[in-house]
Amino acid sequence: MIAKVNIKIGGRNYEIGCDEGQEQDVHALAIEIDRRIEKLLNDVGQIGDSHLLVMAGLMMVEEIYKLQQSAEKNISSVQNEIDSTFSTKLNILTQQINTIADYLEKTYNTTGADTT
Repeated sequence: MIAKVNIKIGGRNYEIGCDEGQEQDVHALAIEIDRRIEKLLNDVGQIGDSHLLVMAGLMMVEEIYKLQQSAEKNISSVQNEIDSTFSTKLNILTQQINTIADYLEKTYNTTGADTT
């Protein structure tokens, strides 16, 4: 079911439809957009509602883009760390297996055990 939410951005009221239960999120998002519009108004002055909304949208998309790039770098870094840790642990296990194999081989050779 669609809910109606009244929001205020740049001094103007808007009625927005959203999924039921999302009303608080829409209000919070509207407050953030309004904050950005007000900042732009202070920085560049009144250049028209459309231009202000486009500029605010571009600024928000730029932030999202930078966050995505940062997240991708962090994921890559974590993956490299996991790979390095896994490789180190695998090398330790390989050494331990080789040590056990050497011990078993020496034990077998010194006891002269015959498995036939």
